Amino acid sequence: MKNLLTKLTAMAALIMLTMSCNKSEKVQAPQGTADANAVLECIMTRTSVREYTADTISDSDLEKMLRAAMAAPSAGNKQPWRFVVIKDRTTLDTIANHLHTMHMAAQAPMAIVVCGDMKATFEGEGIDYWVQDTSAATENLLLAAHALGLGAVWCGVTPLADRQEFISQLLQLPADIKPLDVIVIGHPAHEQAPKDKWKPENIHYEKW
Repeated sequence: MKNLLTKLTAMAALIMLTMSCNKSEKVQAPQGTADANAVLECIMTRTSVREYTADTISDSDLEKMLRAAMAAPSAGNKQPWRFVVIKDRTTLDTIANHLHTMHMAAQAPMAIVVCGDMKATFEGEGIDYWVQDTSAATENLLLAAHALGLGAVWCGVTPLADRQEFISQLLQLPADIKPLDVIVIGHPAHEQAPKDKWKPENIHYEKW
């Protein structure tokens, strides 16, 4: 029950922040409040989930995840992210059968392919900022899924050319749209403990 309440509070905080961003209102981070603690708890307890129940995902939850994804920061505020929502069983099975690291798609009710629009990013050396921008959107999407009580896993596509080509052809992506990853999403089949990734030895102050 405590875990459920934590997730519900985190979801409410995330939705409030996302809605405020969408209204172009200045958002002041709540420091030391229950909402702030819930958001931090959501971040620290998120983990990759690869086994799902047969339950479907509501359109309301889908929109909340996509709103959270689009609230991410981007270089120059270019917002080059584009999303392909996949619910078709045949398409999900095709992904699972052709890309072994995405086998869980055969069990999931949904996947979201996060893409970058090359016409909406910088030219020249700055073009690769699209990878950072869409990665930020991906992390927001994953956190929103967790806050909603869903389970998701980030399956990489870029920079592997064969995966890019397969996903692009399967989804009939235009030449200017590059797939970054496939986020497989569903209701967790069981609870899964997050990994403790805290390593103080990875931190340097001022200089290396």
